[in-house]
Amino acid sequence: MKRIYAGTSGWAYTTWKPGFYPAKLSSAKFLHYYATRLNSVEVNYTFRSLPTKKLLVGWMAETPPGFKFAIKANQAITHIKRLRSADKATAEFIDSLLPLKEAGKLGPVLFQLPPNLKCDLPLLTDFLAVLSQDVRCAFEFRHESWFREDVYDSLRKARVSLCLAESEKLVTPDVHTTDFFYLRMRKEGYPTKARTLLKWKVPNFLQKGEVFVYFKHEETPEGAFYAEELL
Repeated sequence: MKRIYAGTSGWAYTTWKPGFYPAKLSSAKFLHYYATRLNSVEVNYTFRSLPTKKLLVGWMAETPPGFKFAIKANQAITHIKRLRSADKATAEFIDSLLPLKEAGKLGPVLFQLPPNLKCDLPLLTDFLAVLSQDVRCAFEFRHESWFREDVYDSLRKARVSLCLAESEKLVTPDVHTTDFFYLRMRKEGYPTKARTLLKWKVPNFLQKGEVFVYFKHEETPEGAFYAEELL
């Protein structure tokens, strides 16, 4: 059965007390509590560090069956190597996520490209050609030059999702490239009208595949409430 997974970019925010987390809840129990209300989270920690098995096992122990961790790809792949000659780094990164995959808790891996990386179709196709087919992957392009049909075709052939990200600066076209959708809601605010539109859009996406939706974290927990409302 296709499902909607919704959450925020991270969970370890003490400023979410007492709005979202109970006032007396210790930070060590944040993830466990978060997972009682939301069914997925986008992990930014992996952008700077490879996760250890001990760390992943700890996360899994705090979450129920069916909970999904969407993982941001390490910066060595996307920002330092900028996809070039990144085969080994990518394989090592994907291998580090094996505990999540074996437990059925690995959501998509998000490859977020730098805003100053303009469209380079040969670079993308070369990278996609060696990308593991055993893991669901999504690409977030942050330069508008990538929004073209030949890029979408390359993603489709590789069965990779175009991340539908939106911010105050850039909105990705609603293009479907594989059997799941990955949405990043990064605008400063989401008033009732915008959330109503999203609640209409997501079920339509669900007819074509699973949907993963992540709201931007802020000092206040509105994003968590929006994700909960969407579920």
